[in-house]
Amino acid sequence: MSEANPMLSLDALTFHTATAALEQGCVALAAGATEFDLAGVKAADSAGVAVMVAWERRARQLGRNITYKNVPPGLHTLVHLYGLDALLPQD
Repeated sequence: MSEANPMLSLDALTFHTATAALEQGCVALAAGATEFDLAGVKAADSAGVAVMVAWERRARQLGRNITYKNVPPGLHTLVHLYGLDALLPQD
């Protein structure tokens, strides 16, 4: 059985886009998303990492886990810097 994975349409995970990104991710989770493709993300900062943490919390509330694919190197670095490696799959 495959679950729906609505696409996120994000070009940035930054302070300026955090509110919209959070909402978009929560809508995707409510629709059944379990995988977030971040291929379109060209800019990220610490607010983007906070959004990912919030998505994880919402997913847990819904009884599921999120996986991420195509995580940009800069975002991967920030996640590691903040000691949140568990958010991302091991390479």
